[in-house]
Amino acid sequence: MSSASHKVIRLVAVGSVAVLLAACEPSQQQGQQPPPPLVSTVTVVPERAVITSDLPGRVSAVRDAEVRARVTGIVKRVLFRQGGDVKAGDLLFEIDPAPYEAAYQAAAADLERARADARAASLLATRYEPLVKINAVSRQEYDDAVARSQQTEANVLAVKAALENARINLDYTRVTAPIDGRIGQALVTEGALVEGSTATRMALVQQLDPVYIDVHQSTSDLSRLRQAFRDGQLVQVADDAAQVKVVLDDGTIYPESARLLFTGATVDPGTGQVVLRTEVDNPDDVLLPGMFVRVRVEQGVNDRALAVPPQAIQRAPNGLSNLYVVRDGAAVMVPVKTGNNYDGKILITEGLEPNDEVVVEGFQKIRPGAPVTTKPWQSPA
Repeated sequence: MSSASHKVIRLVAVGSVAVLLAACEPSQQQGQQPPPPLVSTVTVVPERAVITSDLPGRVSAVRDAEVRARVTGIVKRVLFRQGGDVKAGDLLFEIDPAPYEAAYQAAAADLERARADARAASLLATRYEPLVKINAVSRQEYDDAVARSQQTEANVLAVKAALENARINLDYTRVTAPIDGRIGQALVTEGALVEGSTATRMALVQQLDPVYIDVHQSTSDLSRLRQAFRDGQLVQVADDAAQVKVVLDDGTIYPESARLLFTGATVDPGTGQVVLRTEVDNPDDVLLPGMFVRVRVEQGVNDRALAVPPQAIQRAPNGLSNLYVVRDGAAVMVPVKTGNNYDGKILITEGLEPNDEVVVEGFQKIRPGAPVTTKPWQSPA
């Protein structure tokens, strides 16, 4: 065989090897799998947790006093700062007193006239008394004089009552605060006509320290709370009151003392629920009537509670809760039941075991049953 033929054969062989290598390279690339996704996890360990129950409620004033007109007239002056604090007896409004001053003076004059008539009648009866004994006047004339004296004395009492009524009406032209508290806006202005017959509403004074928070519970929940109170799980501050905490709408704990009152519990006929009342100290007027807050009741201690960060909870469309738990290097979705919040975490009552590794971050990278790599989750500062 010639040397030229050997060169051709070698070139063909080299080309075949190159083609085979090129054909094998894509298959090798296809066999390379991407690394498992990285997720952040926490290992759940039993801890001591205080079990609480949050009862939603609404703030109301301890005392609401409506300021109303008790006589008819024109408002001359409004004498308070709207939204300010007032004391019982502070002057709030002045109604034009002129017609009531005139009525009082007329009643005083009527009283003087009645007293003069009574004195004259009494003197006449006294003068007739010895004369009737010697028949200088008839018995009928003496009896008439005595009756007249008694009538004038009764008239004096009636006119005194009319004078007192005139004085009361005159006093009612000065409208004062009925209680200590915070007064709202003036509901009438200078020049407005107020009616005593319809008791025109002029303002509202509310006592805001302390305040009440009314919460609604089922009768079964009330029985459970009473049992916890009897068992000593609730801190007793009075014979029939338990210490509780108030949670504001931003999640912060209100610092002042609060007491859940078991006395006076009533049933709402519309809902069938029990209305419980909480009394809360409110020296700085932080709690205002109408605000919605939560009353947190401590109901016991769980020494082996399991809790996870809130972001670890996965909500299903059917409303159920799930967790991703790492088992044998794979993310497994586990249905769980959640309890109350505790120390920024959520208690898990069913579905989780001690020392389970729970995924907290990286859910968008995983699917149920897929392998994962883990790193410890760092709580944000």
